[in-house]
Amino acid sequence: MKKLLTTSVFVFLIATQSFAWGQLGHYLIGYMAEMQLKRSVRKKVEKVLYPMSIGRSGTWMDEIKSDRAFDYANPWHYMTSIAGEYDESIQEKGGNVYAEIIRIKSELKAGNLSPEKEAEMLKMLIHLVEDIHQPLHVGTGEDRGGNDVKLSYFGRSTNLHAVWDSSIIEGWNMSYTEIGDELSGRLNKDLIAGYRAGGIDTWLAEAVAARPLIYNLPENKKLSYNYGFDTRATIEERLIAASIRLAQILEEIYG
Repeated sequence: MKKLLTTSVFVFLIATQSFAWGQLGHYLIGYMAEMQLKRSVRKKVEKVLYPMSIGRSGTWMDEIKSDRAFDYANPWHYMTSIAGEYDESIQEKGGNVYAEIIRIKSELKAGNLSPEKEAEMLKMLIHLVEDIHQPLHVGTGEDRGGNDVKLSYFGRSTNLHAVWDSSIIEGWNMSYTEIGDELSGRLNKDLIAGYRAGGIDTWLAEAVAARPLIYNLPENKKLSYNYGFDTRATIEERLIAASIRLAQILEEIYG
């Protein structure tokens, strides 16, 4: 029993280290996107996802990692880009976040899906659009998106990926609605138009542009207030961008 428990805890830790944004980040991106949707589009999306909300749906694809039937989708959460380009030859053979966003969006727009399949694919699309805006899900191909960069954050052993997924955001000590309401207050027509103008290749360039900041680590790999302060504006910007583009894609499918 003890061995089984230890194994279960180990598997849980490995899985959680690869979650993008954590539950808080996914919820708040969906929450912000929901507020931006036209009422008619929101009602259509909610009908497909029922009984889940848009925010709740964003966590589903991480949760199904515990179900071996969905193992095929494990590499869909991330991709590799050396300098902001998409190169199929250096991606995992099982798929990647870039290719799956394009494919799933196309299939949802085409329609002719059962209600169950449509709900599943829509939850995947929501999650993947949110994932690709966490810069470390567009990896260098050298450190598993920061998972191999071991460090401490406020004295707790962790890794760079987990810090960007969850640790910094959770350290704000705000609910997803509190963060979402604050960030949504910064939106204006020009900002929204700017983010909507860029296609998915632009998203990759943005992720790569954030790398110098992300990897600006002290030699002792001990992070605390300074790192969280220096990166907050970029994290907030990524969350805002994700929400705008998620709303845009939902409107393109269901508008």
